[in-house]
Amino acid sequence: MSVTLNIEQAVRKTYSLAAQQLQQSLCCPVSYDPKYLKIIPQEVLDRDYGCGDPSQFLRPGETVLDLGSGGGKICFIAAQVVGPTGHVIGIDMNDDMLALARQHQPAVAAALGYDNIEFRKGLIQDLQLNVDDTAHFLTHKPVATLGELHALQEHQRQQRAARPLVASDSIDVIVSNCVLNLVKPSDKAQLFAEMFRVLRTGGHVAISDIVSDEDVPQSMQDDPDLWSGCISGAWREDAFLEAFERAGFFGIELAKRDATPWRVEGGIEFRSVTVTAYKGKQGPCLEGRQAVIYKGPWKQVADDDGHVLLRGKRMAVCDKTFRILTNPNGPYHRQMIGMAPREEIPPDKAEAFNCRAGALRHPRETKDARYVASDETASGCTTDGCC
Repeated sequence: MSVTLNIEQAVRKTYSLAAQQLQQSLCCPVSYDPKYLKIIPQEVLDRDYGCGDPSQFLRPGETVLDLGSGGGKICFIAAQVVGPTGHVIGIDMNDDMLALARQHQPAVAAALGYDNIEFRKGLIQDLQLNVDDTAHFLTHKPVATLGELHALQEHQRQQRAARPLVASDSIDVIVSNCVLNLVKPSDKAQLFAEMFRVLRTGGHVAISDIVSDEDVPQSMQDDPDLWSGCISGAWREDAFLEAFERAGFFGIELAKRDATPWRVEGGIEFRSVTVTAYKGKQGPCLEGRQAVIYKGPWKQVADDDGHVLLRGKRMAVCDKTFRILTNPNGPYHRQMIGMAPREEIPPDKAEAFNCRAGALRHPRETKDARYVASDETASGCTTDGCC
């Protein structure tokens, strides 16, 4: 039997058992806002095996996807945060965990006065594949020959295209709580690509997971028990951030990093982190006569597109970068001052802009070269004390 198969079986067995009785070894101490826990059944709270609280990065009205939703705790919290105008989707492959979450969903909905959650069975690294659809197909058309296998593959291809489990560009926020490390190495690139696919432009992820301070040796990676214990599949902490960057995300931030390791194995420290990252830096660079001023405190910084921003200088940026850097729901706006032009240039009339130039923007470019107005307000001190 292959190591990969042993790992998948160990993970499935461990979390099926964990759905039925508390597995203390899987727990990592986490503090949640107690006001959101009041309506969640105790059985769900007791079967929670997270390592962080990604729900604190949600807002009302958002559509949220929880990867590896388990017994449903984060989904039940998210349902309260996003409110009746929001929507929460939990994805999990473990039947026992899904049964636990679905069992208690009606009670949570009754306490809230609305039901905005749905739990779907699926692989978090393959959010196009509808597992229940495939199971239904196999019930009626079992695979015993090569031709029947091809028929199954063609059915799955059509299903992915027409009825994906999670549609592209349909999610505002993706959360996950100590699950990504359970995905085998060969599927991890696809996992990040799928997160990027389903997220809307302008959306973000908030991922809590276990990372290591050193590379996990092969001997640990081949241990199925350490895999299901969130050890063997842990990313090295810097490589975890790089995975988001390779997938196309920007504004990647280590929002939380536990100072004390959760576990130490073979001298390697394993600790909980929460990473946030955004989608939306792709697209054309168009001239809009905008500028941004980086407030500091660093002398200069570089963003994920390679723009170098000098402290206190009016840096010329394209329309797309301007909107990214000044978006009040984005990662940068607290460090930026946006300088919009007096007259906005319509996108269909905007010329291409060379974002790599790193040029300064003269104030007259945003004010318009013909701008000659003077402030005719009365002289003297104003009521706010400005003279």
